[in-house]
Amino acid sequence: MEQLSLFDNRERTAPLASRLRPDNLDEYVGQQHLIGQGKILRQLIEKDQISSMIFWGPPGVGKTTLARIIAKQTKAEFVEFSAVTSGIKEVKEVMNQAEANRKMGIRTLLFADEIHRFNKAQQDAFLPFVEKGSIILVGATTENPSFEINSALLSRCKVFILKALEEEDLVKLLRHALESPKGLGNMQIAIEESHLSAIARFANGDARTALNTLEMAVFNGRMNEDAVLCVDEEVLSECMNRRSLLYDKNGEEHYNLISALHKSMRNSDPDAAVYWMYRMLDGGEDPLYIARRLVRFASEDVGMADSNALQVAVAVYQACHFLGMPECDVHLAHAVVYLSMAPKSNALYRACGECKEDIRSMPAQPVPLQICNAPTNLMKEMDYGKGYIYAHDTEEKMARMQCLPETLKDRHYYEPTDEGQEKQIKERLERIREWKAERES
Repeated sequence: MEQLSLFDNRERTAPLASRLRPDNLDEYVGQQHLIGQGKILRQLIEKDQISSMIFWGPPGVGKTTLARIIAKQTKAEFVEFSAVTSGIKEVKEVMNQAEANRKMGIRTLLFADEIHRFNKAQQDAFLPFVEKGSIILVGATTENPSFEINSALLSRCKVFILKALEEEDLVKLLRHALESPKGLGNMQIAIEESHLSAIARFANGDARTALNTLEMAVFNGRMNEDAVLCVDEEVLSECMNRRSLLYDKNGEEHYNLISALHKSMRNSDPDAAVYWMYRMLDGGEDPLYIARRLVRFASEDVGMADSNALQVAVAVYQACHFLGMPECDVHLAHAVVYLSMAPKSNALYRACGECKEDIRSMPAQPVPLQICNAPTNLMKEMDYGKGYIYAHDTEEKMARMQCLPETLKDRHYYEPTDEGQEKQIKERLERIREWKAERES
């Protein structure tokens, strides 16, 4: 077909996102808080005062593009480096070449994409060359640099936070793609404005996803009698059959979302909790992982205030195991809502924490002799088990017998609250402690 000839050469077969990569700051879309007129990064670029920096932001917001623009504007040689394909040897070779270029007055901008994937040795190899000024290091990361980048290297870099693109930014970019000769401007394409907005919403702040989706929709469009490619609702829905929300199951967003789910349930907000749960599922999270976190929550944040919560959570885990996705989503919602609405107590969690701290900070305490096992005569002669009282033989079904080590006598770890069923447990425990505090038998 005639329109396919437009994509015959190498330039046209490159992905749309690559063909439309801007060459200067005026063409760059988004990040106006950094590169808008008078903003700090724009001033540094225009005044040629660039130093090493880290770009931190979600995928598809223009980190690589911005680094290329900086290299072009500051007349520096652009070298792209990958943590996946490069070891220490390759790092040192590039650094030595950069040092040689520096002596000839040529600056090198080293772009380290996904710098959080470089190991400590690789990151350390950058350090002396960053300090000497042999390279301008621009690292790009989707992960929090505070956690993923060596502190020594991080302290020598300025961190700039890039934000997910707004819907209006993405619509503007899609229009440009349809009009630009570098993009789809040489084709006759019929697509409604509402469809561009739908693609922008689907892309969720990711320019690359938006452009890839548009390109896919155009290539799957239907040619009418006037040789116009028509992108209709059906084609668009086929290209957007799964919403691609920002979610990395091993990265920071993973922990942000599980934190949001946990804290929403803790705050007794079932609507927010169900939303965050579905965000995780929609991002491809394993439902069994979510179910395991719900089991933990049932004891950590509900505990004895409603012991049925643990039974519900375990049952939901089993249901998810039996059914899997997509059917098990309603079971997860069942547990999320139940846990959100259950009375809350962190008494068990606090008891575990205080007990662990005592064990860590104190020498190992001996088991009191009265509750030691005495299977041999020698042990009995050493007073193992002496003074033990079998609780079932007493009227109260309890004995005034010290079960903690002597150094921890009368130490209380579990302090029940007045929430839900735990109020009754608190009252019973208070009576037990008062009874045991009376004169020892």
